[in-house]
Amino acid sequence: MPRTSNTTSVEALNRANAGKLPEHLGLEVSVAEPGRVVGRFSVRPDLVAHIGYLFAGAVLTVADILCAYGVSTVWPDGASGFTTAEVKCNFMGTLTEGEVVVSATLLHGGRTTQIWDAAVEDATTGRLLAVFRCTQILLYPRT
Repeated sequence: MPRTSNTTSVEALNRANAGKLPEHLGLEVSVAEPGRVVGRFSVRPDLVAHIGYLFAGAVLTVADILCAYGVSTVWPDGASGFTTAEVKCNFMGTLTEGEVVVSATLLHGGRTTQIWDAAVEDATTGRLLAVFRCTQILLYPRT
C-alpha cells in the first residue's frame, strides 16, 4: 500500500454523503480502513426499474462511490486529487427487495494509479450480485 498520512473515518464518509448522491441512494458506510471500505443500501421503489429489478446503475454507482472513498484511505503523500480512468461491472444477479452490501478493496496501490475491486452482495443471503473494478489515476500538483 502507498505511504499515506491520510485518515478517513466511517463518520467522516457518512457526513460527506449528506445532501449528495450517496445520501439519495441511502448509502451508509460501515467500515473504513486502509485499503477497504464497506457500505450498504436498501432496495427501494425509486431504485427499482420498470421491469421490477434493482437499477444496474444504482449498483454501479454505489460500488464506484465506495471505491472512490477507498482512495482516501490510502492516499499517497503529496497527491492532490484523483480521477476515475476506467470502470467495469459484471452482473450475476439482482434483487427486487432487501438490502445490498458492497465491499470495496484495494487491489493495486501504486503512486500514480490505484485499482479497486468491489463485491456486491445480497445482505441477507450473501449471494454475489455483481463484481466491479475501477482504475483511479492519482493527481499531483504541477510544479
